[in-house]
Amino acid sequence: MVVRREKKSRYYRGSRTHGWGRVAQHRRSGRKGGRGRAGYHKHKWTWVMAYAKDWFGKHGFTRHPSLVPEWRVLNVGELDERVDELLKKGLARVEDGKVVVDLRDLGYNKLGGRGRVTRPLVVIAPRATEGAVRKLEAAGGAFVKAEGE
Repeated sequence: MVVRREKKSRYYRGSRTHGWGRVAQHRRSGRKGGRGRAGYHKHKWTWVMAYAKDWFGKHGFTRHPSLVPEWRVLNVGELDERVDELLKKGLARVEDGKVVVDLRDLGYNKLGGRGRVTRPLVVIAPRATEGAVRKLEAAGGAFVKAEGE
C-alpha cells in the first residue's frame, strides 16, 4: 500500500464535510454503533469474538473476603537478621540455646523461605513454606505449626 505523505485534513481543506456527506454525519454516537458497550450481543459480536471472548457468561465464583485468609509473610532471612532486635524488645526468647519466635506476635502469619538462616531458630506460625522449614531444620532449628488463621 502506498504511504500517504499529505494529511487527509489538509487535502480536504475547504470542503465543509471532509468526505462524510451531509453536515453532522460522522459526529454523534451513531457513527460508532452506539454509546459505550452497546451492540456487543448484536452488531459488534465479531469484535467480542475477536478481542473479548470471556466478556459474557459466568466464570466461577469469588469467596467472601471474610472467608479468604490474608497471608502476611515474613521470610526466614529477614527474621534471622532481626533476631537480636527482637530479643532486646522481648518479642523472642532463648530456650535450650535456640531462639523461639512467635510470628503472630510480630503481626505475620506465614513464614517464607527467602534468605539464609545462620542460627538455630524455633518459629511458631500458622503456616510456612517447605523451603523455610528445610532451612530452619538445616540450621538446627524447627517450625512449630500454630493453630489459628
